[in-house]
Amino acid sequence: MTAAATSPIIVALDFADAAGALAVAGRLAPNACAVKVGKELFTAEGPALVRELVGRGFRVFLDLKFHDIPNTTAQACAAATRLGVWMLNVHASGGSAMLAAARGAVDRAAAAAGRTRPLLIAVTVLTSLSADDLAAAGVADAPEAQVLRLAKLAQAGGLDGVVCSSREASALRAACGPDFLLVTPGIRPAGADVHDQARTATPAEAIAAGADYLVIGRPITRAPDPQAALEAIQRTLGRIA
Repeated sequence: MTAAATSPIIVALDFADAAGALAVAGRLAPNACAVKVGKELFTAEGPALVRELVGRGFRVFLDLKFHDIPNTTAQACAAATRLGVWMLNVHASGGSAMLAAARGAVDRAAAAAGRTRPLLIAVTVLTSLSADDLAAAGVADAPEAQVLRLAKLAQAGGLDGVVCSSREASALRAACGPDFLLVTPGIRPAGADVHDQARTATPAEAIAAGADYLVIGRPITRAPDPQAALEAIQRTLGRIA
């Protein structure tokens, strides 16, 4: 699935409260993007905010990066599935048993609810981490090698894909095949501020490297016209004229 059937852009709603997130969401067309709800926003507003976005027609990526013992992670994934999210994630470093438990829980919860199961992906190496950061944590390998190791672990556990930076996308596509989803944060249009991301790429570069979905936040959410900023990025990808 190297070319997403729908819009590849996931807009990161990285806000402190529902008011800010919904204000931006209200200026975006639900059929033009998915939206991401992360830890700050979910902690502040909880499931009600997710339900609101789903009710407005958005595909919601719940980015909570679950990482715990297998049973706890499984129950959290089941709860997220019942919320109606389109995508959720866990940390691949939680290990094979945790990944298998998450996979099974998502499948069972979706079947019980009579809904299409959400995509379940794994976080490999956070895009804010450099080789020095990994070394300080006891990981001797370069980020690319660690990403590949964790991606293969996730694929063996039946997950749909991984979060990775654009720098690893080409190698992962070659190693994991065409049907393994690659979700790429750290995306910045040409000339934009990289903020706190250590490994970045433009949207076109990421897609060319093999990414399926692009997580883009501030270049869209802080723009004077978020929909116009979204459409400008889509034009660089040849998605709209």
